[in-house]
Amino acid sequence: MSEDTSIESTQPEILEKGEYKLVKRDVAAILYAVDTEDASKLRELLEPLHPADIADLLEQLNTFDRRRLVLLFGQDFDGDILSELDESIREEIIAVLHPDILAEAVRELETDDVVDLVEDLDEPQQEAILEALEDSDRVAVEQALSYPEYAAGRLMQREVVTAPEHWTVGDAIDFLRHAEDLPDQFYHVILVDPRMHPMGNVTLGKIMSSGRDVPLTQIVEEAFRVIPVMQDEGDVAYAFNQYHLISAPVVDEDGRLVGVITIDDAMTVLDEEHEEDILRLAGVSDEASLSDSILEAAKGRATWLFVNLFTAILASLVIDMFAETIDQMVALAVLMPIVASMGGNAGTQTMTVTVRALATRDLTAQNAMRVVWREISVGALNGVLFGVVMAGVAALWFGVPMLAIVIGVAMVLTQVAAAIGGIIIPMALDRFGVDPALASGPFVTTVTDVVGFFAFLGLAASVLL
Repeated sequence: MSEDTSIESTQPEILEKGEYKLVKRDVAAILYAVDTEDASKLRELLEPLHPADIADLLEQLNTFDRRRLVLLFGQDFDGDILSELDESIREEIIAVLHPDILAEAVRELETDDVVDLVEDLDEPQQEAILEALEDSDRVAVEQALSYPEYAAGRLMQREVVTAPEHWTVGDAIDFLRHAEDLPDQFYHVILVDPRMHPMGNVTLGKIMSSGRDVPLTQIVEEAFRVIPVMQDEGDVAYAFNQYHLISAPVVDEDGRLVGVITIDDAMTVLDEEHEEDILRLAGVSDEASLSDSILEAAKGRATWLFVNLFTAILASLVIDMFAETIDQMVALAVLMPIVASMGGNAGTQTMTVTVRALATRDLTAQNAMRVVWREISVGALNGVLFGVVMAGVAALWFGVPMLAIVIGVAMVLTQVAAAIGGIIIPMALDRFGVDPALASGPFVTTVTDVVGFFAFLGLAASVLL
């Protein structure tokens, strides 16, 4: 009976939908332990939590409570928590930690995690962390930091498991059993020639399921990609996603093995790029965070709000051109926001699809014309649909048949213009090396507003007055 209880107590907790988050009562208990300075209770509450959950907790607290929690948690602070923290909070936490505790926490990390940790810190904090490392790890981290910020060399870890080409499965197993400095996690044994050129990957599963006499060269993976050390990390993440890689060796200019990139790091880059695109599409700084101060948040959003103000003035100038027309028929002023809103939403839809397709490289020079024609056709079809709807609404609302025709035609023209602007503008920006996620929004909005107002008011001036 006691054996069964022991076994059951070691079973992992199965989380239901919505449970991948901190529970309010647990957060309250943690804060109470901090308030009462009950270090043992705090350790008891934090011990079961994943480092990512503790990082989330720290990010949600205010600066005062965060500092008290870190100081009370003390020597139990895990280096993996630092890896999971948002960059804006990480620097603050490092400043709070005692140097000895920081040193111990950093020693537990792989070199790629240390690089990610120190690359955005001020020089004094970088030195504090680097001094805590063993000499070999410090050299590896400093070498990684010498590469450009977004290069594969920054992303890789130096802890690599290699084997000569002539080894058998038995040789590899004996080596792995007796090696003292293996990485905590790895997925492949990399076969190398005498000049340290990577020749193939062998999965641990293949090694464990093959006979001892089987040569490693017979069980290498078919999907094998080598990453140049200077390759952009966005291209690295794309390769991992496109070719379903788990890990890939990194080579220098001479093709020699210098490290390995694993799927967790590649997916982190992919996630960061998706987040960056979303923020930029909304005209928000890609470094925005909920922990930013009011001044930092306002500053990060002001630039593109200013651009939007300029484009809004441009659209207003078009309206001013038809001021007399609007004065003679007030119904035009009532219907104008509908035209602008429908055009803006349609343009945003097309732009979002286009920016995403460019990011994933699904939209290329080879299929560009087909995709452009597709989006124009979609815009025209939706324009006819909603043009008919609005024509009916306007006819019933104002009882002026020609006004109904005018807004129906204007709706078609606006939807087509939105489709054209939503796809051509991001493609053009991408062609000239400008990030389409960053700059497309204001220009697409301007196109749809100007065309929409000009079409609607111009037709009204010609037909109704």
